[in-house]
Amino acid sequence: MSQMPVVIVVVLAVFAAWILGAWLRGGAPGSQNVDSVREDMQRLLTTQAQGIAVQMGQLNQVVTHQLGEVKQELSQAVTNALRISSDTQRDVTAQLRSSTDALTVLTKHLGEVQQSGTELTQAAKSLQAVLGGPKAHGSLGEVALESLLGDALPGGSYELQHRFSTGAVADAVVRAGKKLISIDAKFPLDAYRRMAESEAAVPGEFAQALRAHVDAVSSQLIVPAERTLDIALLFVPSESAYSDTLACADDKGRLEDYCRSKGVLPVSPNTLHAYLSTILVGLKGFEFEENARRMLESVQGLKKDFDDFADVHVKLGRQLQNSRQTYDEADRRLGRVRSTLAETATQGAPVAEAAPPTEAPQPEEAAVLAPASASNNGA
Repeated sequence: MSQMPVVIVVVLAVFAAWILGAWLRGGAPGSQNVDSVREDMQRLLTTQAQGIAVQMGQLNQVVTHQLGEVKQELSQAVTNALRISSDTQRDVTAQLRSSTDALTVLTKHLGEVQQSGTELTQAAKSLQAVLGGPKAHGSLGEVALESLLGDALPGGSYELQHRFSTGAVADAVVRAGKKLISIDAKFPLDAYRRMAESEAAVPGEFAQALRAHVDAVSSQLIVPAERTLDIALLFVPSESAYSDTLACADDKGRLEDYCRSKGVLPVSPNTLHAYLSTILVGLKGFEFEENARRMLESVQGLKKDFDDFADVHVKLGRQLQNSRQTYDEADRRLGRVRSTLAETATQGAPVAEAAPPTEAPQPEEAAVLAPASASNNGA
């Protein structure tokens, strides 16, 4: 098909060259020449048409053959493409299924995270509400103190909310033998927080609040008339606040020294546990001392019983000794009587049969004779 325009162009060029040659030879051609030219043109066109038809047939065969090959290759390519598309679709389906499962799990986890975030927000709000005022601070300290006491000491060795006769109430008291150790849990956290958040970190307000609270604890919770020790514990529910309290100082001196001068010892959750462990050892020592005292009283009672038994034993020994002496005396007298009877029988009745020997008295008979012998011994 690409050769046909070339053939037409060649024919037209030949025709134009022939007309130009005829015009140069004799001027414009006449009608006869025109007919001749027309016939030549027809023959030429017929020849060219036949040639073109042959070429078109050949070209058609070539194109048909090539189209067949292209069709076969295209069919092969379509088959491969369909297979690849099927495999790809299967892989994509598997990937989509996996992605769907992963998205489902992720959605579930996101829901759980959202729920946890909501609960955490609510807990934060609750904690903020708990830490909102001094009374709430005291309640939080009392809860932490109660938990520590319950973990470190037996139930009967401490008491919560102990009220003294003066009307003052200790958050807890620990019994150390017959003595009481007062514990207060109302640490001034508001003043400490303002000091910690201040850029200048001036301890004036916090030191003033802590000194006032220590004075109140010292005057209200140390009551020697009600068997309290000369010290009281100030529970600080935060380790950082406890450390800052020990290190804090103002123009009046260190807060730790002031607390000790008032007999009030600041304790954190960790140090309180150490104090309580020491107190527990002391309680065990008091218990051991009480058990030793009771054992000593029991031993003294046993000694008295043993002394009473020794007296009875001595009296019994004396009675047995008297009974033995009485028995020996009765036996001697019985021997003399037996000898006398034997001599009398031998001298006065030679024909008579000898009397049978008298048996020795039994212990029962000796016991009967014992009173008489005892009276004789006394005479």
